[in-house]
Amino acid sequence: MKVWQRSAPMLVAGLLVTLGVAAGGQTPGACNEALWKAVWQPRRLQVVDRCKTVTGTIMARHANEDGDEHMELKLDPGQEGLLTKANRAKQRGRLVIEAVCVNKVTQKSAKPACKDYVNQLQIPQVGDHVRVSGSYVNDRHNGWMEIHPISRLELIR
Repeated sequence: MKVWQRSAPMLVAGLLVTLGVAAGGQTPGACNEALWKAVWQPRRLQVVDRCKTVTGTIMARHANEDGDEHMELKLDPGQEGLLTKANRAKQRGRLVIEAVCVNKVTQKSAKPACKDYVNQLQIPQVGDHVRVSGSYVNDRHNGWMEIHPISRLELIR
């Protein structure tokens, strides 16, 4: 199993933290709360579970203007209950997963979220089978469920 994760230092409230890896005594695979500092407009996301792990296949991906990599994950069987009507109608029955600050930020209002931080998470290719851990949220703007921000992403072979 290949873990797609590298650390990047970031200064937050005077403390040096590591983003993209388990920190603060968390066990491997745990979610990194510090990544929320790099989420653009976090109030639009309603947290359902601070740390959720799912598996599935990457079906589509694109760079958002806010610097995030937006991916559509076709969940493995048995996880369908994680989807809403909006996931089914607007995301072709897939769970959205987003890696923050992976791409160049072109949206002016989003630039402060990624200031001094570039996520080194390795982005999978369409067709890759992955295990993803991060915050399970409802994007209130769109009504669909997401893993956002992604803390850990592993290729499953």
